[in-house]
Amino acid sequence: MRNLIALFACSFLMLGASANEPPPAAKAASDADKRAVDAAKLAAALSRPAKLVDKPVDDKAAAEKPAKPATRDHAPASTVQKPLVQKPLIDKSLVEKPPKASAATADKVAAAVSAPDDDDQVDLSVRIAERLAEMRAKQAARVAAAAKARKAAEARRKKEVAVAAAPKISTHWDYDGEFGPENWGKINPAWAQCGKGSRQSPIDIRDGMKVNLDEIDFDYRPATFSEIDNGHTVQVNVAAGSFIQVGPERYELVQFHFHRPSEERINGKGTEMVIHLVHRGSGGKLAVVAVLLERGKANDAIQTVWNNIPLEKGQLGSPGIELDPFELLPNRRTYYTYMGSMTEPPCTENVLWLVMKQPMTASPAQMALFSRLYPLNARPVQASEGRMVKESN
Repeated sequence: MRNLIALFACSFLMLGASANEPPPAAKAASDADKRAVDAAKLAAALSRPAKLVDKPVDDKAAAEKPAKPATRDHAPASTVQKPLVQKPLIDKSLVEKPPKASAATADKVAAAVSAPDDDDQVDLSVRIAERLAEMRAKQAARVAAAAKARKAAEARRKKEVAVAAAPKISTHWDYDGEFGPENWGKINPAWAQCGKGSRQSPIDIRDGMKVNLDEIDFDYRPATFSEIDNGHTVQVNVAAGSFIQVGPERYELVQFHFHRPSEERINGKGTEMVIHLVHRGSGGKLAVVAVLLERGKANDAIQTVWNNIPLEKGQLGSPGIELDPFELLPNRRTYYTYMGSMTEPPCTENVLWLVMKQPMTASPAQMALFSRLYPLNARPVQASEGRMVKESN
């Protein structure tokens, strides 16, 4: 309200001043003084916060609304005082405008704002270079690790291939399956002759050359023995003292064992079982006497062996009794002979084979007992490779 009163007072003063207008010179001085006073009052007014006295009125709405006629209880519309919002009156001529900056000054300011400090720029470059170096180092480490992993994987793959390709080295062998006769020469390097030898046994004996061969002189004597079921056959180890004489060579009986069916064939025909009596001569030479077995009368020596088979495989039994190996031989001593090998790994060659023409017999019960232990423990016949076979008259 005070501001409104002050505004009316200023208006009256200005009207009075215009009525008593002084001469031009005095008027110019008076105007200058007045502007100075007004500027001071305006500055004082601006320094105080403006205060709303009444609610502002929408001038447009008031103008469109028709005025009510004056009545006894109401004053004329022209005398009704409208609420006003106190707005500071600013003389634009009194507000000092900032001086215009020159183009050169603007360029300098822009350059100063846009260009970083030299030290900051150097520090930023160093940090960027360090970060790039760190990233390159990490990338190089990852590449090296990947190359190392690939190299290790390749080495493992090559090793697996080599292991798969390498022959299996084992001391186990059997008569069928993976460790059967077809693979004996592969599963152990020491048994290479089983697969590559040229004088392997057994063979199918055909077209023997009948010649006057020296008779085999059997000098067998009853002796103590031990026996073992070695997982391949029943083997009987005979005490020293039994020999054979073949020409000038003398061989001592070491052991005998059994195969089912017979490994030897004579003109393509075999028997149900065979006994191999293994002898050793001077210098480690080996000579094997093969006695074919057919069903018939029981054999006392064989029954003695069956009675003393150990209960466990691999267990060596020594019954403490004597066995006469002479009971294993046929009455007629004619034979076939050829050079061959052992029929079990390591398939050692340069073995003298003496195959008796006349078979021996064993009872069906004796045959059945062995068949329960070993229904098949015979090596297949091998290629003769043009070897000479002699037959005694």
